[in-house]
Amino acid sequence: MTTGLGLSQIVWSETGDRLYSFEQAAYFTQTSVPLLERFVVLGILEPTGIMLRRQDLIRVVQIQRLRRDLGLNLVGAAIVLDMATEMAQLKAQLRAYQKI
Repeated sequence: MTTGLGLSQIVWSETGDRLYSFEQAAYFTQTSVPLLERFVVLGILEPTGIMLRRQDLIRVVQIQRLRRDLGLNLVGAAIVLDMATEMAQLKAQLRAYQKI
């Protein structure tokens, strides 16, 4: 699943988002390529082709923090992040409805 891109090569998506190779993502998140590949296999990350987005890197860091601070496993940490995202979306919708 690795891309072979150097750490200094910059790639942009069609929508203008910066994309990162697995090697770059591992470097920036202080993890490893095999761990990131495991995240993909488990469905925790959804790469754009063979690249990761900035949001994916942030998710990796958040998962690592939940694992370290709360002792959660990978899937448990991903579920916590998904629930937090969903709660934030629901709160935003509720605020929007309250303004009507």
